[in-house]
Amino acid sequence: MSKTIKKIGVMTSGGDSPGMNAAIRSVARTCAFHKIECVGIYRGYEGMIEGDFKDLTARNVKGIINKGGTVLKSARSKEFRTAEGRKKAYETLKAKEIDALVVIGGDGTFTGALIFNQEYGFPVMGIPGTIDNDIFGTSHTLGYDTALNTVVDSIDKIRDTASSHNRLFFVEVMGRDVGHIALNVGIGAGAEEILIPEEDLGLDRLLESLRRSKKSGKSSSIVVVAEGDKIGKNVFELKDYVEEHMTEYEVRVSVLGHMQRGGSPSCFDRVLASRMGVKAVESLLEGESNYMVGLLSDKIALTPLEKAVKGKSKINKELIRVSDIMTT
Repeated sequence: MSKTIKKIGVMTSGGDSPGMNAAIRSVARTCAFHKIECVGIYRGYEGMIEGDFKDLTARNVKGIINKGGTVLKSARSKEFRTAEGRKKAYETLKAKEIDALVVIGGDGTFTGALIFNQEYGFPVMGIPGTIDNDIFGTSHTLGYDTALNTVVDSIDKIRDTASSHNRLFFVEVMGRDVGHIALNVGIGAGAEEILIPEEDLGLDRLLESLRRSKKSGKSSSIVVVAEGDKIGKNVFELKDYVEEHMTEYEVRVSVLGHMQRGGSPSCFDRVLASRMGVKAVESLLEGESNYMVGLLSDKIALTPLEKAVKGKSKINKELIRVSDIMTT
């Protein structure tokens, strides 16, 4: 164990996701296990600059593993994007005698940590927390599994209404740049069509698919749309287009929005967060820095932060094929 690290700071930044609290708890309790101090940094990099800190112990993180959101809060910091802001943050950390950081978040969070390390040589370790699952170097980010379950449950409820009124529902889910949520919940909820940024289905093929479903006897349909899908300008434009060309359908739109980020984390996310927190702290104590803790082939592994930031998560091609067969 490194003798130089006696106190570790932990923070959450960017969009919140279920499992962040479980990761905070894991970091604090791993620090306690190794008899070093842990400090919670409120409001991300903004709180780091302002010194908004609270000592975390094994006991005062009890009762948070089941809570969604983040008890440490999250905020965007324009000041940290400047050299002056990062200098303030460094001076504040040193005044508090914090020796290393565990940052929980996504691309923006990791980019800030990377730059901070390059400028000050400050040891940092990242834990991926975002429901979009769009971080390179891990098969699952914290909150992704919970979001999938939340969305599938919502679509199941929407289908009840769709079936009762013979309606076509476009259900928009999060996924500005990637379609991981849409593809998985589309298969899991039995959607008739799935629209994702990675696959340009095209309006004509969408109509053809819907007509085929109608002809086969389906009186209602669910189409799952990732918010970053490229077919139309937005999901409401898709609705108008389908209504214009398929007058037999009564079309509705349901945008699930931020409800996808909320809720108590699933067992999978709680266990994953616990594993990642232990690995992050112990890696810092072993002298490692500038890595992200991820899950690869069900093993906790380290990926250089730079690769995590610059790499691109890829959609599962097998799932696309499964989707094509299931929507036949």
